[in-house]
Parts: sequence; C-alpha cells; structure tokens
Amino acid sequence: MPVGIFRVCLVVITAIINHPLLFPKENGTIPENTEEIIQKMKEREEILRLEKLRLEQEIAGQEARQKALEKAAKVVEESKEEKVPWDMWTAISLVIFLLIEVWRQDFQEGNWQDAGGEEDDMAVLGKAFKGVVLPNKATLASFYEKRILGTTGDMARMREMVEGFADDLLEALRSVCNRDADMEVEDCMGVGSMYENWRVRKPFVCDLIVPFAPPEPYCFRSQTWCSGDSFPPDEQGYGTIKVCRAGEDAAGCICDKTKLGEDMLCLLHSQANTTRPSSEMEDLLCFKNTQYLDADQVMKWFQIAVTKAWNRISHKYEFDLSFSLLDSPGALKIKFKSGKSVAFNLTPVVQYENSDVYFISHFPRSGLAGDLPSSTHWFLTFAVYERRFIQLVSKMLPANACHVSCLQILSFLHGKQCSLTGPSGLTNYHLKTVLLHLLQARPCQDWAPEKLEARLQDMLKFLEKCLHEKKLHHFFVGNGKIPAELGFPIIFQRAEPLNLFRPFVLHRDVYRKTVDTFHEMLRNTSALINEYTVHIP
Repeated sequence: MPVGIFRVCLVVITAIINHPLLFPKENGTIPENTEEIIQKMKEREEILRLEKLRLEQEIAGQEARQKALEKAAKVVEESKEEKVPWDMWTAISLVIFLLIEVWRQDFQEGNWQDAGGEEDDMAVLGKAFKGVVLPNKATLASFYEKRILGTTGDMARMREMVEGFADDLLEALRSVCNRDADMEVEDCMGVGSMYENWRVRKPFVCDLIVPFAPPEPYCFRSQTWCSGDSFPPDEQGYGTIKVCRAGEDAAGCICDKTKLGEDMLCLLHSQANTTRPSSEMEDLLCFKNTQYLDADQVMKWFQIAVTKAWNRISHKYEFDLSFSLLDSPGALKIKFKSGKSVAFNLTPVVQYENSDVYFISHFPRSGLAGDLPSSTHWFLTFAVYERRFIQLVSKMLPANACHVSCLQILSFLHGKQCSLTGPSGLTNYHLKTVLLHLLQARPCQDWAPEKLEARLQDMLKFLEKCLHEKKLHHFFVGNGKIPAELGFPIIFQRAEPLNLFRPFVLHRDVYRKTVDTFHEMLRNTSALINEYTVHIP
C-alpha cells in the first residue's frame, strides 16, 4: 500500500515539473518546431495518463487482496476461539471417564480382598477370577478330609510294595548283565507326587529313577545348555552326554587332532587305539558314528535287561509283569490274578557331575511340549532337589500346614475339569512349580491350616497371572535364593531363568485351549467341591 502511494506521487510530481506552464513565456523563446513539441507533449501526457490508470488498478487490486487476507485472518481467529473451548471440554470429559473407570476397577478388586486385610495379593487379579467364590473353610476342610486325606494310607502301602519289588528286579538285572561290557546299574530312587505325598488321582503311579554308569575304563562327560556353549531356545533344559575313556578330556586327546611325527608316540594311547571302531561305541549305546549317548539305545538296552531279569525271578511272584505304554518305555505294570494292577515307571538316568541333578532318557511330556531335538539330547530333571526342598520347608512351617493340601485340591480340580473338557497344556508339574514359588515368597506363618482358603486363592491368582503373561519360571533354574542346605549346583542358579510356558508362545491353539480349561475350572470350582463333599448341617 505505501509503495503504491509513493509511485502515484512520483508520477504527479513528474507531470508538474514537465508541464509547459511552469516556464514563463518571457523567459524563453518559442522554438521553431512548436507543433512537433506540442505533439510530443500530448503523447507524453497520454502515456502518463495510461500509467496513472495502471497504477490506480494495481493499487485497487492490492487493497482488495489486503482486505481478503484480513477477512481470512479474522475467520481463523474466530475458529480458534471456538475450537479451544471444544478441545478443553473433550479433554475434561476424557479425564473424568478415566477416573471413573479406575475407581470402578479398584472398587471391584477391593471386594475380593480378605475382610481382615491381612492377606496381600501375590499376583495381579485377572478378570476370570473376579467372579469366583470359593467354598467356605468348613466345606474345604470336609472335602479334603473325606476325598483326599483317605488316600494317603493307600499311597504308603503301594510305595512300600513297589520299592521292594524294584530292588529285587534291579538286583536280578545286575546278575544277568555283563559287568565288563554292560552299563552298571545303581539303586533306584523315588521321585514325584507319590513320594512328595500330594498325589490325589487314581491310578497311583510310582516314579522311580535308576542311575547307571558306563563300564571301565569309560566315563560320562556331560554338557548342559547353560555350560557356556550356545544352545538354541528349543534346546534349553537339555544337555548331551559324551562317552570318554577315563583320563581323557571330553574334547578328546590331542593326538586325535594333531599329526604326530613318525618318531613320536602318544603316551596315553597306542597307535592301534587312536581311532575307535564305530561298533565299540554302539556297544556303549552311543549314536551312530558319534561318542554321544543315545537315549533310544539306552531304553532298548534297559527294556531287554529288565525282561531278562524278570524271567530270572518271575517264579518267586504270583503276578505278571509287562510294559504298559508304548510311548513311555519305562512304564511297567504288575497284574495280579485277582484282576487288580499296579503301575510304576522305572526310568534310567545319568548323574550330572557329583550332584543330584540327572539327565533322564524319557521324560513324561504333555502334547504341549515338542519332541526332543534329537535322541542325543537328554532332559534334565531336578526332582530330587524338589523333594528335598519341600521336606526342608515343611520342617519350618506350622503344624499341619496347608501347603500340601492346596496342591492336592488344585490338582484334583484340574484333573476333574480335564476329564470333562479334555486335556490341556497345564500339567501337575506346573501346579507344583506354582506352590514352590509361593513357599519361597510367603512367610511360614501364612501356611497355617486355618489359612487354607486364602492360600488356595493365592495359587489360583498366581497361576492366572502366569497364564496371562505366558511366563512361568522354573523354580530352580535362575533362582539365586535356593537354600544353601540343599547343595544345589551354582551353575544352574546363575543361569538365565527357564520359562516353562514358552511352548504357549509357539502353540497358540494349545494356549487358547489351556486358558479356556482353566477359566472353566474356576467357574466350576464350587460345584466340583460340593459334589464330592459330605453335607455339613
């Protein structure tokens, strides 16, 4: 706008200066070509007039554009003034809604806490557990006494009978084996729910493990997934066993890796012994053309040896012995003439160094777990330490503590629900792992017998949280708080935690089935307990 005014003023001043009237006639002479000058002045005047018109049009256009911009700016300001209150009310409404929702959830969770306020939640309470109402203490006590406690005497008698027969069978097995060529079998040990006194569902099955060692001059050199070498995620929890000569390093003698001169001789091995025949290693139950112990070969040898041992002592007993399950090579069944039967598992294992951790050849797995990576990979079992930990903690708990009762009730409920809706990826070992974690986290006085209902709720909440996160850590692996009295190997305490629910991440259909079964069990808890409980007046 100022530029336009300046240009107009400049044109007017130029016109005034160049106008002929400014020059007095008496002060100048009229040129001879006056007409030509007048004509040029007219042309000049016409040009100035056209320039003035153009400048006026340009100034008018600028003024129009300026007005349009001012109008647009005014509209924007009005829209901002209208939008700010709208955004403010939207934000206020959203904050109020969130506060109401948080208050509602806190209020609902508060209704499920214990009335005295002395019990703290061990896990985040999920949606499924909010609608569950467990039976009262009297009903739970009656259910436990009538339905579960009565089976304890049966388990004790069965354990005594199976252990006596297994000792006799293994003694006969040693007599039929070649001491110079066959594996050396040690005494068996009882592990699992039957020996931890919490098994509730029939048929009762005793789990016995039988350590064995190679004949002289050989020995086992084991390697686990946490020993330093990288193992794939699907091989965590497993290890390999290499058969070596006594005094030989697991990696082998240097004479197998270095070319010795013609005039040099290995002091440990003769020239004829530098290469081991493959048939010799197969006789030691190794995988073909390797030094690694083969679990399938071990089970075949063990089944044949058990069959020979039974043939030797069968005349002493008035019952028959047979292998009961094809997919579980160590499963045996005693059949009496009366028609009754007793089942037990006799499984060969290899000791890990000088500890009570064992490599087990065939571990009972559910459909959730995948197959072994190969037959040279052995699963590690910590069953002996689990039994010792429960025994150690039980000595510090109050008299008639409810920890075993909680595990028995939960195992019974899960078993009944699976019989109704089919099997799921949740096993009794998962339930026992939950109990072990809570035994370590809870003070001893919290396991008094009158707190059975509260501790059962804790187990259900903890299990629901683990299912929601798809994460249940192995109790011993990666746990630095294991009591020193157990003498647990430090290598496993320093290892990364082992997630027992990792297969749920890989098998979404099994996970969905497991969660549905668990939620259905929660809804049916009261009905299942009342169904098996004597009426209390």
